[in-house]
Amino acid sequence: MPEKNQGGESGGRRSGRGFAGMDPERQRQIASEGGRAAHAQGTAHEFTPEEAREAGRKGGEASRAARARRASAEGGSEGEGTGAGAGSRAPESGE
Repeated sequence: MPEKNQGGESGGRRSGRGFAGMDPERQRQIASEGGRAAHAQGTAHEFTPEEAREAGRKGGEASRAARARRASAEGGSEGEGTGAGAGSRAPESGE
């Protein structure tokens, strides 16, 4: 009997349950309808310029932090590995 994969797609099959199981285009339609309804009721949040700046700043900080974590996890120690340019660095002056 085939196993069900709840963490993602397996062989292109979907469980068909809930919002996540829907076609992406249908998800966009539903989300768009919700946004229009919220604006019509006056309950939708609209960012002030200050809120937008703060959100952008936080996003930039998170992006830089994630990039730094990836770099430290990948690198370990410099000069090792088989990636592009491995072992091809010229010695710094004084070496």
